[in-house]
Amino acid sequence: MAMVVAISVLCTFCVSVFVAMAVISYKVCKQRQHKDASSFPCTVAATPYWTVPNPFTWSKRHPAPSNVQISQSTPDLHHGEEVPGSPGLFHQEEQIGRAHYKTVIKQSTMPTMSNRHLTFQRQLSHKLDLSNVEFSIHSVKYKEQPDAGRMLKPELYRQDAQELRSSQVQTAHADKPCGRLHFSIRFCHVTECLVVRVLKAEELPAKDFSGTSDPYVKLYLLPDRKNKFQTKVHRKTLNPDFNEHFRFPVPFNALEERVLQFSIYDFDRFSRHDLIGVVLVRDITAGDTQLSQEATFCRDIAGVQREEVELGELMMSLCYLPTAGRLTITMIKARNLKAMDLNGTSDPYIKVSLMCHNKRIKKKKTSVKKSTLSPVYNEVIVFDVPQENIEDVSLVIKVIDYDRLGSNELMGCSVVGPDYVGRDHWYEMLSNPRRPIAHWYALMENLPVALQGRSDHRASVAHPGTSD
Repeated sequence: MAMVVAISVLCTFCVSVFVAMAVISYKVCKQRQHKDASSFPCTVAATPYWTVPNPFTWSKRHPAPSNVQISQSTPDLHHGEEVPGSPGLFHQEEQIGRAHYKTVIKQSTMPTMSNRHLTFQRQLSHKLDLSNVEFSIHSVKYKEQPDAGRMLKPELYRQDAQELRSSQVQTAHADKPCGRLHFSIRFCHVTECLVVRVLKAEELPAKDFSGTSDPYVKLYLLPDRKNKFQTKVHRKTLNPDFNEHFRFPVPFNALEERVLQFSIYDFDRFSRHDLIGVVLVRDITAGDTQLSQEATFCRDIAGVQREEVELGELMMSLCYLPTAGRLTITMIKARNLKAMDLNGTSDPYIKVSLMCHNKRIKKKKTSVKKSTLSPVYNEVIVFDVPQENIEDVSLVIKVIDYDRLGSNELMGCSVVGPDYVGRDHWYEMLSNPRRPIAHWYALMENLPVALQGRSDHRASVAHPGTSD
């Protein structure tokens, strides 16, 4: 028990000594702080600082650099005023020869703090008097832009005039007859079909260098252009005898809104077929209201310079690797395709057939591009063609409108090979092996006769993704 009491007394004594030493240290520190504060009357900033050489060299004319922090606690001194408690400071300023600097600034070269912009704003807010600032605008120039009338170029007017004259010439050609067409029509009430018989044509214009033409006739019952018929091609004649009949399934009461169109073409094996002229029959039911008897007509063929409906263009590249025996066709894009759907668009895809001696060897297809007349494909099709057979093959290109419910419709076609339209492209490919060569192709309505029926001229009903 005595031992416990002794230990308690000793602990109490130690605690008392520690508290006394702490109180003495606190009083000593407080006296030192009071002594330091009385030696310099200016309020010291909370952050430590140290003075740079010539602290009075910064002024309003030469402000301190941005990397020097200005104390926020130093008061501004007016002209002729000394710092309190330091009578020799202003006198020392005069000896240096800088009596016009009247502000004592405490500076620190320590790195600026994150609130530097706030310090700068506080120092500047009471020194900048906006009422004495003169605002003016210098070196602002306004350049008058020429109006639309001045920017029009006279040569464009001349070009428009030339196009106008060419269109007038084209209209004149359209009004000029290009022969005559004999045909007959009647309506079969049993089968509800309009029976049209193409008899013959007379005095057609010559389209070939030999002074002849290779004419054939296409028949449409407008406004439907999908259901069309075509006669056979008659070689080297200006007065062909067709004598072919065709049937258009249509109700009799709808004939008043239909127009029967005959389009006479000149067949060309190596290029797009030339449109010779057209015959339009708008009054199908005129005269005989029932059309039960066959009525024969002879109409002048209205000549046209070019076909009104453009089928569009297709861009593709060819590349041949002789060592690997590989022919690469890249279908890049198409533009200005013909609208096949009621909404004014189409769902086109491309079918490429590899032909050898006018017989199909293989075919491949691209994907379908929905609701567009200018599809972009960038799809590659590869055929294996040995080098010894490259001169015997050709490519049949078809742009087809995909129809989910009905049959697919041919929108246009072209042929690339040593004996057809794309012969220049073909030989350029062979002259530059392992190098892609790209060309644009104007689409045609028909394939050459030698290829018709051998490359599935009728578009396949199968989905383009399938191979048949």
